[in-house]
Formats: sequence, structure tokens, C-alpha cells
Amino acid sequence: MVAITERNDLGRKLVSVGEGLIRYGLVIVLVWVGLLKFTAYEAEGVQPLVANSPLLSWGYSVASVRGFAMLIGVVEIALGVLIAMRRFAPKLSALGSIGAIVVFLTTLSLMLTTPGVWQPGYGFPFPSPMPGQFLAKDLVLLAAAVWTAGEALRAATGDSRAQPAPG
Repeated sequence: MVAITERNDLGRKLVSVGEGLIRYGLVIVLVWVGLLKFTAYEAEGVQPLVANSPLLSWGYSVASVRGFAMLIGVVEIALGVLIAMRRFAPKLSALGSIGAIVVFLTTLSLMLTTPGVWQPGYGFPFPSPMPGQFLAKDLVLLAAAVWTAGEALRAATGDSRAQPAPG
């Protein structure tokens, strides 16, 4: 009986740590990558992805490569800050997570529009290291955003099953 209780305690601790890592890992990634959008090398790095996207290419008609990258960066930073507000503003946190869901769905759509996503000579389902594998990791970030949105919405509505945010 003691072994089962210890495993349950370990399970609860791991879930709690995992929840914090999911939420604040997502925050760190969004803010960090958002800040990088203010550098010339990152703006140039995303340019081929954005230019080939029917959802994003309009940005270059209203802003320079660097300017549009900065706009994307502001959005990413703002979403990260909103998600981080879970403890005292769960509705705002949920809004940030829903925004992140849109961002990651948009990013994943780039796998359909960017040349060179699939490894030459292999094709689908073999992603190239860049940009294919680079884009594929956003599937996990999308999952994290979906979870944080759901958890924050439950907390915002007073759902008794919602767990307090770690940290």
C-alpha cells in the first residue's frame, strides 16, 4: 500500500512539474523567438517561409522584411506574456494561448507552401533538416498551446477540476 501511495505522490509531482514546464516553456519559447525577430539574421531567415505563404506574404507589401519580422516578434512576445499571466488573469492567459494556437497552425501551414520542406529524393513523409524538421517541432508547441488554453479557460470559469498553475 505504501508503494502505491509513493507512486501516486510521484505521479502528482511529475504532473505538477510537467504543467509548469509546458506553460512556462511555451512562454519562454514565444518570448525568446519573438525577441530574435528583431535581429537581421532572423528576419532574413524567416523571409523565404513568409514569402511563400499565402497567409503571410501580404506582410511584405506593407512592411520591409525586417519590419514584418518585428511585427511577428511583437505578436509572439505579447502572446507569451499573456500566457504567463495564468496565476492572476486566467482569461487573459487563455486568450494568449488561443493566439498561440493560431500562430502555430499558421507556422505548420508553411510545411505546405515552403519549397524544400521535404527531403529531395525522398519526399513526404521525410522532412528536410531545414526547413522541414524546423517546422515540424511546432506540432508540440501547438499541443502545449491547446493544453494551456484549455487549462486556463477551466480556471477562468471556476472549474473545480482545474489545477492551480505551478510556480
